[in-house]
Amino acid sequence: MKILQHYIKHSLSIIFLSIFLPLFAIASIVFLIKLATYTAVIQLTIFEMAKLFFFMLPELLFYTLPLSFFVAVTLTLFKLSNDNEIVVIFALGIRPKFILKTLFIPALFLSLLLLFNFFVLFPHAKILSNNFLSYKKSEAKFNLSASEFGHKFGDWLLYIGKDNLNETYSDVILFNKNQDEEVLIGSKKAEIINDSGILRLKLSSGEGYSYSKEKFTQINFETMYINDTMKTDLNKYETPMEYWMPKNPSPKKRKMLIANILFSLFPVLSLFLAAVIGIVHTRHQKGKIFLFLFLGIIIYYTLAVALQLVISSYALPALVFGWLIGTYILYKKIIVAKF
Repeated sequence: MKILQHYIKHSLSIIFLSIFLPLFAIASIVFLIKLATYTAVIQLTIFEMAKLFFFMLPELLFYTLPLSFFVAVTLTLFKLSNDNEIVVIFALGIRPKFILKTLFIPALFLSLLLLFNFFVLFPHAKILSNNFLSYKKSEAKFNLSASEFGHKFGDWLLYIGKDNLNETYSDVILFNKNQDEEVLIGSKKAEIINDSGILRLKLSSGEGYSYSKEKFTQINFETMYINDTMKTDLNKYETPMEYWMPKNPSPKKRKMLIANILFSLFPVLSLFLAAVIGIVHTRHQKGKIFLFLFLGIIIYYTLAVALQLVISSYALPALVFGWLIGTYILYKKIIVAKF
């Protein structure tokens, strides 16, 4: 029995890799194209593109792994049927449930991995990705250069006289005007400093003038910081539970949580259906296997999305038990009755 279990798992692993790797490559290309669209707004190096891709990796794996597993299990069973090995297995008195028990262990492991992936890794990667993009967008707003036109620097108007090679600026003038006061600052040297998402302008060796109806003030300074002019909006969370179930519940996030749980359970819930599609009599059944594979995936994912929109959290027990009962009835009538 152990030899048979090893043979089935070995066949499954080979077919799984042959399906997962191309699917993962195609999905990666789609995600990279999506990342490339960010370059229209911000500047990204190859290392930063790789960093963003790494942040999207949990989401990428979440959608490719369950589909690859379901297709691999079905094709593994179909290969055993097509090579007449399934007939030999059943002729030896081995029941179909033995094959399903063998496949249940990797299916359960994958479902647990998917639950951990979306519940723990996904929030962390999502927050890091959003914060990184926010940081780059705020940094892009400070793409300053010397010109005859000024720049907008938060509440200040900024004029740069000269760009230096070491990413600093010379002959910098800032002007700020409100109802009660006008402020003019001149500096011989300036540079941009990023401090935990807060971009600051560091001024060196300059003078400042403040004018209002009541008084006129002048100061000389060696170093001055213009702080908090354009603070990056960074998202924070303490635990995955806080992300998925915040104090102020988000209907969108709750629906996403329910749908993702159902997607994570697909490898376990699809075993009966995989047996129905994959175990066939090659002499009597031509087996429209790829059509049934496509329909099975479409029906399950459509129900998962539709039910969580209609009945919210009740979609979990409704689809889990409904899908298991429905596919088990098909399994009993089509597979157990014949084999």
